[in-house]
Amino acid sequence: MSDQFDRDIKRTGTNSTKFDGRLGLFGNANVMPLWVADMDFAAPAEVTHALIGRATHPIYGYTLFPESLYESLIDWLRLRHHWQVEREWIILSPGVVPSLTATIMALTQPSEQVIVQPPVYFPFFSAVTKTGRQLIRNPLYLEHNQYAIDFEQLEQIGANARMLLFCSPHNPVGRVWDKSELTQLIKIANKHDWLIISDEIHADLVYPENQHHPLASVTDNPENIITAIAPSKTFNIPGLHLSALIVPNKAYRAAITHFFDMIHVSAANPFSIVAFETAYRQGARWLDELMVYLKNTRDHVNMYLTKHLPDIQLIKSEGTYLLWLDCRALNMDDTQLKHFFAHEAEVGLSPGALFGREGSGFMRMNIGTPRHNIMAALENIRKACNRIKR
Repeated sequence: MSDQFDRDIKRTGTNSTKFDGRLGLFGNANVMPLWVADMDFAAPAEVTHALIGRATHPIYGYTLFPESLYESLIDWLRLRHHWQVEREWIILSPGVVPSLTATIMALTQPSEQVIVQPPVYFPFFSAVTKTGRQLIRNPLYLEHNQYAIDFEQLEQIGANARMLLFCSPHNPVGRVWDKSELTQLIKIANKHDWLIISDEIHADLVYPENQHHPLASVTDNPENIITAIAPSKTFNIPGLHLSALIVPNKAYRAAITHFFDMIHVSAANPFSIVAFETAYRQGARWLDELMVYLKNTRDHVNMYLTKHLPDIQLIKSEGTYLLWLDCRALNMDDTQLKHFFAHEAEVGLSPGALFGREGSGFMRMNIGTPRHNIMAALENIRKACNRIKR
């Protein structure tokens, strides 16, 4: 029922990054927080009940990963994405971002080239530069209100690269790559013998008119593809920090596992284990209802912008609950844009420039909140735009 997503749940005072971090980030504690990528919706009730059940056992000691956990993930990927993965391919980890860094460290050498495709989730940049690898850019291009991969440029820069960081579905631009694009990408990667890390954390958050294809599922030989997935975005449990890497190549699995062992990282938290398995076993209906709700919110935003804010254009959104807004017609630089939204409109969005220079003039809006909050934010933006035009 959609009314579960219309319910306001107070998050202020819970040490929420999204809410309690507003003053430090925006210089304004009153902004409507539509930035960091978690949702203001209650997680599936089944997850909450399972966590309460586990909490009633008063010992929270060191914990093993049960086989049922792996089975829940394997079943989800088969049923939801028509992708059959093997048990031995799975490495559990404390989050997708740590997994990116660990994989880069384990499978590349210092100064080797790693390709990213901006505008893109900003930890992609730091995962490369902070590990001493060489960042190579293959910018996406915007055409007919939709982003695409510049395959010609990718071919030109690819000869000396070792790895590609791929975002699918793409954060922040909202693309759900079609099978022909994925096939072309794999063809180029195979030609140059790249490793690909495919960040598919938003794989379940795809609107009905589109379909996500796991990159490794569109090739008969996925040995050079490492897929990062998690229930965190799907079921709004990111604070529990448990994700998975799908690594078909045995040697790569050994190297990544060795790196995690070397730094003594364990993701075996008794609560994250319970939430992970329960979400994948029992969360499908909740997710289906969520996607209907998010689609309606997305469509409401698009209609509102078209009618009332023509200087802000919604880039075609095929997946994720993150909308990419083209604000270049407001004729503000990035500093002015950030100030305008935070202090004139009192709406806390993520500046596009965070996602690379290709994001200049854009803003990212998180619509994972009751729809009346989004409509109120849009009204604030409209009023602020009218004031500056006087």
